Amino acid sequence: MTVADLFVDLRSDTVTRPTAGMREAMAAAEVGDDVYGEDPSVNALEAEVAALFGHEAALFAPSGSMANQIALQLLVSPGDELLCDADAHVVTYEIGAAAAYGGISSRTWPAVGADIDPEVVAGMIRPDGYFAVPTRAIAVEQTHNRGGGGVIPLATLRDLRGVADEAGVALHCDGARIWHAHVADGVPLIEYGRLFDTLSVCLSKGLGAPVGSLVVGSAEKIERARTIRKRMGGGMRQAGVLAAAGRYALAQHIDRLADDHAKAARLAEAVAPFGVLATTVRTNLVALDLTKHTLDARALAAAARAEGVLISVLGPRTARLVTHLGVSDADIDRALAALPRILANA
Repeated sequence: MTVADLFVDLRSDTVTRPTAGMREAMAAAEVGDDVYGEDPSVNALEAEVAALFGHEAALFAPSGSMANQIALQLLVSPGDELLCDADAHVVTYEIGAAAAYGGISSRTWPAVGADIDPEVVAGMIRPDGYFAVPTRAIAVEQTHNRGGGGVIPLATLRDLRGVADEAGVALHCDGARIWHAHVADGVPLIEYGRLFDTLSVCLSKGLGAPVGSLVVGSAEKIERARTIRKRMGGGMRQAGVLAAAGRYALAQHIDRLADDHAKAARLAEAVAPFGVLATTVRTNLVALDLTKHTLDARALAAAARAEGVLISVLGPRTARLVTHLGVSDADIDRALAALPRILANA
């Protein structure tokens, strides 16, 4: 028996397992040595993702963290500066990799999730000179994880592109869940792609593949990215079995993200009366703020686990529910039978 057999697992969309169709695609994948550039399945995946975002090239990497860090090293030289928000994944959940591997200095604006003020960002940019650390890139997260799955509006992203162009700096998108933004707002992926110098896009969260993210950018950048990936230990050999899962996910699992959004909305509606809903739910993440509740995050998680529901603890008074490919309508019904009762009886 697995965790998924015993519990309704709302901890993360990283807990999905390959579907039967995906496993068939993996088993049938044509493979070669990707470090030599000879894996046809990897090459096809990279070309497909690059085309989706209107860029020249893409590079398959084992993880979203590696894809992000490769992209940042493409844009920011050692000792120079990255700007992002204080809750950004690249400075919160990647264990200091920008500094440790890229020698990158980072500075953050206050955490506001998807509600970014481009004028605030513009005012933070430092030019060359006077021995100040020069800003070389701005990074944003679409959708925003710690911002409750919030979607940065297209108009805001266009303004940020203008800020970056005026200052002569690059713009990176941590697009781990950009597929959700695409489905929620109807913005074409190619429209997102044209706004960014680099993107990282994840296959192993909402799309349900077991492994993998891609760095997207110009042909020149992706050629350099191959060297960085190898330096970081990310050169894979017969990776086509993994790329095949990603290609299957792109073909089969993007449109169905709307179902995850609807399930998350059901959860949000159920917990909202208890004053714990942290943000408006737009996609598949439901952020819970327990600062005014008698339960803290660990106590809520323990009580939910006892009822067969797993939730994520992000901080002493912060928890999260995530819907995904592995959560059925019956699972949501089970969660809805437990969570409101726990919150009401605390």
